[in-house]
Amino acid sequence: MKILVVGGNGMLGRKLIAKLIQNSIDETIDIETITSVDVGSNQSEINKIPTQVKFVTADITNFKVCQQLISNKPDVIFHLAAVVSGEAESNFEIGYRVNLDATRNIFEAIRAESNHYYPRVIFTSSAAVYGGPFPELIDDEYILQPTTSYGIQKVIGELLVNDYSRLGFFNGIGLRLPTICVRPGKPNAAASGVFSNIIREPLAGQEAILTVSKDTRMVFASPQSAVDNLIHALNVDTTLLGNRRTLMMPGITATIEEEIQALRRVAGDKIVALIKESIDPRAQKFVENWNFSPFTADRAKGLGFTCEQSFEEIIIKHINNELGGEILGIKL
Repeated sequence: MKILVVGGNGMLGRKLIAKLIQNSIDETIDIETITSVDVGSNQSEINKIPTQVKFVTADITNFKVCQQLISNKPDVIFHLAAVVSGEAESNFEIGYRVNLDATRNIFEAIRAESNHYYPRVIFTSSAAVYGGPFPELIDDEYILQPTTSYGIQKVIGELLVNDYSRLGFFNGIGLRLPTICVRPGKPNAAASGVFSNIIREPLAGQEAILTVSKDTRMVFASPQSAVDNLIHALNVDTTLLGNRRTLMMPGITATIEEEIQALRRVAGDKIVALIKESIDPRAQKFVENWNFSPFTADRAKGLGFTCEQSFEEIIIKHINNELGGEILGIKL
């Protein structure tokens, strides 16, 4: 199997490649090559890079570049590349160029190959495709009505996956991801970053600024859960999806107050005391667009996609995977 990861330098991309390599070593997946494509070439998630892994620096907003990437006819294409929500909202042109035009470049490059070429395309969408006001429970029939440019760009991507799959250009499946938490590393331009910041920084002994109100609610999954679901999508029988190729992934719904209380139960009062409130009206207005009710995610669950059972589990996964199982030098 030849695998192309578009957006391989992102947090999920690096973790996905690391997991694919491990699965190849364990012989749970037969992988011939993995090609990681991004505007950068960070390989920090991988300790020892096998010879079958190749890192390519490329700009997918250039159609000819996309044609070159697809010319090797990868069997599976993970499309993870995107300008994140806050940046897509503040820079209209870049958001549409990367999140929409580049997506279509990749899809068109696949279509141009034709001649019995029929790869599996795994497209990452977002819960940002929804807009309120929300019912008490959001089922798989709930209307897509995004209230941000990022959400609109992702909806269009989902519809393209439907259409290109319907016409037989590729075998597509979309994963509508919850907010990934706790994101390791430094804060990014995602408007949802506050949900990770208030967990990640205190666990590292650093002060965190809470910029939105504690009753703000979001749906979450860990990076590990997201990666596992991306790999699970390799083997899903897409004939079961019909013409609705994108699935809302399972997630844990919690308010910021519930996040903080989960952190208190896992790490104690001293860690929680590092969270300082300073409400940013702009950030508050932005996240109110996503004040989600719980998702049923019945279609995805029925096909074997999974997530954590509690926010405490998400925090513990972060401690074990990113902090060596320790909080400020004390073993959990």
